[in-house]
Amino acid sequence: MITAANRPLVIGIDIGTSGARAVAMDTAFNVVSSGSSKLADFSSDHRDPVIWWRAVQTALGQVLDAIDRAQVRAIAIDGTSGTMLPVRADGAPLAVPMMYNDPVEDADILSRIAAHAPRESAAHGATSGLAKVLTFQSIPDVFRIIHQADWLAGHFTGLYDVSDENNALKTGYDPVSRSWPDWIAATGVRVDLLPGVLPAGSPIAGISDAAAEAFGLSGDVVIVAGTTDGCASFLATGADQPGDAVSALGTTLTVKMLSDRPLFAPEYGLYSHRIGDMWLAGGASNTGGVVLSAHFDNDRIAALSAEIDPATDTGLDYYPLVKDGERFPINDPAMKPRMAPRPDRDAEFLKAIFEGIAGVEVLAYQRLVSLGSPPLRSIRTVGGGAKNVVWTAIRKRTMPVDFLAVASEEAAAGTARLALSGAKSAGVL
Repeated sequence: MITAANRPLVIGIDIGTSGARAVAMDTAFNVVSSGSSKLADFSSDHRDPVIWWRAVQTALGQVLDAIDRAQVRAIAIDGTSGTMLPVRADGAPLAVPMMYNDPVEDADILSRIAAHAPRESAAHGATSGLAKVLTFQSIPDVFRIIHQADWLAGHFTGLYDVSDENNALKTGYDPVSRSWPDWIAATGVRVDLLPGVLPAGSPIAGISDAAAEAFGLSGDVVIVAGTTDGCASFLATGADQPGDAVSALGTTLTVKMLSDRPLFAPEYGLYSHRIGDMWLAGGASNTGGVVLSAHFDNDRIAALSAEIDPATDTGLDYYPLVKDGERFPINDPAMKPRMAPRPDRDAEFLKAIFEGIAGVEVLAYQRLVSLGSPPLRSIRTVGGGAKNVVWTAIRKRTMPVDFLAVASEEAAAGTARLALSGAKSAGVL
């Protein structure tokens, strides 16, 4: 019989743009302890890998202090997509990492990728992982050029030549054939510097003796291939069936859906991450909270929301934007905002904006379906907008599907779910 005293646990670790978070999860997906650490507590230089590792050590230590370390069976890590660094065989960094949003400015590198990468590849663009590999590959004594999550996982295994299918996507990996494609060599990249790639949630190796001793863990703990921070955030919600979707109502509106087939539409910035036997596809609009904040502060939004009847419709047809240009679900860099006429009452104006953003959300899911996704089955909502009950009621009126509760908004909890999968595959659960 499994009790709280002997139940097996796994740990998920998330390294984000500002810090690290870690959670311990049981086999019923319950988070039993958590920890966090800010990069700024150690240094203002967030590009220093040593700081990443110190933040991970701190967050993980907080988790382990709250549980019986003997219960831990597996660990997985997610990192920021597109953050890369060249390393020696022992993992020592050979240059300052290039972060997820650092562009490669060498026009020759970008033109070589553009000439050989298929249209649907995620390797296009100045911030792609492949462009960074081409930038780093001439460094003397380089062993591999790897992603942030790969490097951190290597501290637990001693292996710095393994990645996962999600982090490798922007580096040119083909998730359909599950291989580094032949065209990559044509760009001039040294393919011997690319890491081996495993499916997210697959066991990488057992924990190294050094790491087991450092953290007081059993030597049979398994280290599992992780994912990107974006994929981890989706998995954390509990969405796990084709047609399950997550809407992020933050500064911008982002929609993601699990599909039973891959979707690629680069004209919308739409790619698919492979997770198990399913695919995670999504897109980001330029509408969202940025439009609300351009007109009202949070206190005013709360006060005006109390005056709104979400069951009725304003009859206004807004497409809320703060400036010209949209990328998804409509790709038109010259598209103009549609926010007129403006009602006399601020509450009615806010209601029309809520309706307009909800309308864009409807169009976004219709776009995914038109590109081959399954029908929309359910929606889970994250981000600041999820807390506004009036906005939620308007969205429910426009999208008659199940609106489900979010299991967690912690990316580390999504990575812990991958650790559970890997632990089962490795036979340690």
